[in-house]
Amino acid sequence: MNQPTTEQYGFYGRLTQDFPSQIVVDITEVCNLACIHCPHPDFKKSLAYTNAFLPLELNAKMVSEVREHGAGKTLYIRYTSNGEPLVHPQCYDMIQDAVDRSGTFVTITTNGTTLNEKRMRKLLESGVHLIDISIDAFSPETYAKVRVNGDLAVTRGNVLNLLRWVQEAKSPTKIVVSFVEQAANAHETDAFEKYWKDAGAHYVVVRKQHSSAGAVVQVAGKMRDRLGTAGRRPCLYPWERITLNPRGELAFCPQDWTHGSALADYRDTTIRELWSSPEYEALRQAHLCGNYKDHAFCGQCPDWSVTSWPGHGRGYADMIEEFVAPVAA
Repeated sequence: MNQPTTEQYGFYGRLTQDFPSQIVVDITEVCNLACIHCPHPDFKKSLAYTNAFLPLELNAKMVSEVREHGAGKTLYIRYTSNGEPLVHPQCYDMIQDAVDRSGTFVTITTNGTTLNEKRMRKLLESGVHLIDISIDAFSPETYAKVRVNGDLAVTRGNVLNLLRWVQEAKSPTKIVVSFVEQAANAHETDAFEKYWKDAGAHYVVVRKQHSSAGAVVQVAGKMRDRLGTAGRRPCLYPWERITLNPRGELAFCPQDWTHGSALADYRDTTIRELWSSPEYEALRQAHLCGNYKDHAFCGQCPDWSVTSWPGHGRGYADMIEEFVAPVAA
């Protein structure tokens, strides 16, 4: 299968049947901000919130699996979080292990608020391949509205220092800054993009706001209204990635805030086994057939419309592929 059509989706290109092309490692539920586009403020008040931190031994198990089964298949490991990854007390050990042993590209996504000199040096010394900092504003006033409890002067200073150190040390680590475009900041998109390109960021990512698998109710409603009653196509995620969440569960959706996509406890299985399991195949068939009777979590989610299949639109993995090629060479 070379390219997907409206009737044809599945494993092709970087999407492999044997093992996920992306491993998303969601290492903590704890966060130091309360961003307006993020479900975390409500999530923190819910019964789903457990203040969890991923155990170090499960990260090591994941790294070993990627090394053994992901060679030539797993494009990258992405350390991210429904919280802020850098608040995990063992995050640097986890990243170092992945860089040293996994044999694949390793990235971390952070809000950058705690990236002082000591933490920056630890990240760069780990050899992490890419650091993605979520900023979402150009002016201090907009940043204060969007990234509640944050200070743009601090975050911007941290990132500018990081860029300077990368350039001076001729470090291979790539620095990406990102922007979730929404009503509160859309007027600053162009200024944000120009500022960070001029500052030397290797890439500036501008994303459209999604609903976090329906958790941001107002956004989900607007997306459903825009999509109308037309038929939906399959979401890319069941063919592309698997998530290891802070509770030690393997889940099929990286946007899951309710544990509705968790399929198994990683202590009792492996990524390889689950990826090829009847449960995952049934999920894929539900997406292919458009029958979500037994998959209510996916059935209520409008975010399939903002996932980009390879060759049809540009997604985050396309950017990673551009960075991976020189590293692999």
